[in-house]
Amino acid sequence: MHFSTLPDDRAAAEPDAPAIADDTTTLTNAQLAERVRAAAGALVDHGVVGGDVVAVQLANRVELLLVLFAAWRIGVTVNPLNPVLTGAEATHQVLDARSVLLVTADGTGPVEGVTTIGVAALDSTTPTTPAVPASDDLALLIYTSGTTGQPKGVMLTHANLDAMTESFIEWLDITSDDHSMLVLPLFHANGIVLGTLTPLRAGGRVSITGRFSRDRFFADVERLRPTYFSAVPAIYAMLSALPDDVHPDTSSLRMAVCGAAPMPAQLIRRFEERFGLTLVEGYGLSETTCASTINPLHGTRKPGTVGLPLPGQRVDVVDPEGRHLPAGEVGEVVIAGPTVMAGYLHKPEETARSIVDGWLRTGDVGRFDEDGYLVLVDRVKDMIIRGGENIYPKEIESVLYRHPDVLEAAVVGRPDDVLGEVPTAFVSLRPGATADAEALLDLCRGVLSAYKLPVHIELVGELPKNPVGKIDKPALRRDLSPTPMS
Repeated sequence: MHFSTLPDDRAAAEPDAPAIADDTTTLTNAQLAERVRAAAGALVDHGVVGGDVVAVQLANRVELLLVLFAAWRIGVTVNPLNPVLTGAEATHQVLDARSVLLVTADGTGPVEGVTTIGVAALDSTTPTTPAVPASDDLALLIYTSGTTGQPKGVMLTHANLDAMTESFIEWLDITSDDHSMLVLPLFHANGIVLGTLTPLRAGGRVSITGRFSRDRFFADVERLRPTYFSAVPAIYAMLSALPDDVHPDTSSLRMAVCGAAPMPAQLIRRFEERFGLTLVEGYGLSETTCASTINPLHGTRKPGTVGLPLPGQRVDVVDPEGRHLPAGEVGEVVIAGPTVMAGYLHKPEETARSIVDGWLRTGDVGRFDEDGYLVLVDRVKDMIIRGGENIYPKEIESVLYRHPDVLEAAVVGRPDDVLGEVPTAFVSLRPGATADAEALLDLCRGVLSAYKLPVHIELVGELPKNPVGKIDKPALRRDLSPTPMS
């Protein structure tokens, strides 16, 4: 499957069939192909050539998908940026990816020395010929936080996208009748691959609903009549907290998919029973192009597990020496197959540590039950998942350490009824220091995106240590109580 020709292929087969839409724009297959050709011409007009990288920093909207398909049409890799990144964060990502062009809403951007254009410029009559990418050509650079706190570019190839969408279509029975309602951000693999490319490949359609709003979500379902959507546990928690007198018409939906973070079995059951929906929970990483296990749509679903391995993928559990473990034994989850990334951009050593003998070391701890369903037990890393967004404590700690009054800092996840976890910082100050929590939070605000900010900074006399002298984060977590559901 070549996504570089998908808009043209759809237009040739069914020109008047619906393709993509957002709150202001609706495009048929023919219109999508025409807009993609115009956008591809615009990229060429600005000096973009095959093998380049183009960055795009937009909220969810039709134009983001136009950039995606236009870039692939001319053999270019796409680097989608979170629209809420600070200038420093965006600059690091764009420059690390060596992007030659940045597309933003209004043509302004924070990255000096990189040409920036707005969505109004995505219109040209310059002709382009669809590229035929090699299987190992890069399609996407998805940035994910590293264990050092420095974001890393996950290199996803056209072969990765082909294998992942094919797997989704088979496992979830996606057909031309399917209509995906997209609520997840398009700078994540889930929104791009499951929410968009999979239904379009199958001949279906996509409706982008913009930023998630609890109070408009089911109104959108009733208006658009989608057949499925994918979301994170925080969204399901907020929807389950709607007033009891809210009874939406969900009859068009044949399933809902949950990923990004473990979802409590009780919440799954509560959501399914209240809204009359089948909810299938899965597990995956950007490094595996989106998902590697999902509970089956037909047959036994086991809430509290993340399901069975998807077609074409191998998932196993190993001990610290890399020996594969039998069912029931706990170890690190490893994944192999055609969806595993090509590696981390410009980081061969980290790539070699992460992919060993063809197996991706996920850093997650789990076990298989007697029926082959994967149960996630814990995370090797200290990553905090806040409403589906990955936050690495070291990134926040590094910022706190910039303040001259800070002696030690540790960030851990506090349980939260809606978001899953939220970052909380513990800080000890140097003798004679005058800084307070608000000053430290102001420092963070100047560097970090809002979703990474600690919800609370607690000043303590001394941080607990384990027997080898390291800060004892488990002890800090034990003393935290969950934040209440709002």
